Amino acid sequence: MKTVLRALGALMRKNVLFAAGAVMFSLWIGAALLAPVIVPRDPLAQDLSVRFQPPSGDYWFGTDGFGRDIFSRVLAGSRISMTAGILTVVIALGLGSIYGASAGYMGGVPDEILMRLSELVKSFPPLVLAMLIAATAGPGIGNTLVAMVVVWWPNYARVMRSVVIAVKEREFVDTARVIGLGNLRIIFSEIFPNAVGTVLVMAALDIGNAILTFAGMSFLGLGASPPTPEWGAMVADGVENFSYWWISTFPGLAILSVALGANFVGDGLRDYLDPRLRGTMQG
Repeated sequence: MKTVLRALGALMRKNVLFAAGAVMFSLWIGAALLAPVIVPRDPLAQDLSVRFQPPSGDYWFGTDGFGRDIFSRVLAGSRISMTAGILTVVIALGLGSIYGASAGYMGGVPDEILMRLSELVKSFPPLVLAMLIAATAGPGIGNTLVAMVVVWWPNYARVMRSVVIAVKEREFVDTARVIGLGNLRIIFSEIFPNAVGTVLVMAALDIGNAILTFAGMSFLGLGASPPTPEWGAMVADGVENFSYWWISTFPGLAILSVALGANFVGDGLRDYLDPRLRGTMQG
């Protein structure tokens, strides 16, 4: 653990964008975890006497058409948007990695069959397929999450398969076979640790995209249902009241900042783990 923290500290000193992204993303993670404690007002409470109030000392981000405090709703919405994005990537990473590793390790006909199935999913435009699944299942956070996982997992399957095909020919894998280790143990104890770095960097880059996609689905009415505070749905509320700029601006800035933070972190990790770029960074 100390080694990991030391490496992250060194990376933050050498890569300004990685440091900025880590700070932004960490702040939003903290906001999501502490939202029930730090929100100044009930994000669902309506007060029509203060509807459409612009940002002020009393309402930092203003109020919406129902008199709800937008600052409180942005903080509360971080729990849904951040959780949905991270869960999508984690589940897709797990499913896709196991699927791709199995295909790459077995090779031959099983590999061809498994990868043709993943390519069948990839043949559809991702956002269109996710919208179709979510619309068929019905609006709701759970259904949207499932739709996004269905779209996302083939990406990890293909990457993990290609890495496993390269790693399984290494000498330490041959040694594991010679001493009698089973296929499952070889995959999880010998191949996975040497292949997981690539998909982890990919996952770090995908978190921002997943949050953006979930917000877009909610914007279209396929995610969180009103009056649930969710960033994409809040931006949609602002579009209906376009003259009150603050309603959509602040949740939009929240989406932008967390997506940028995740992408900066992913780019920094990719550069650090790439031997060709690591020397440049150190230089």
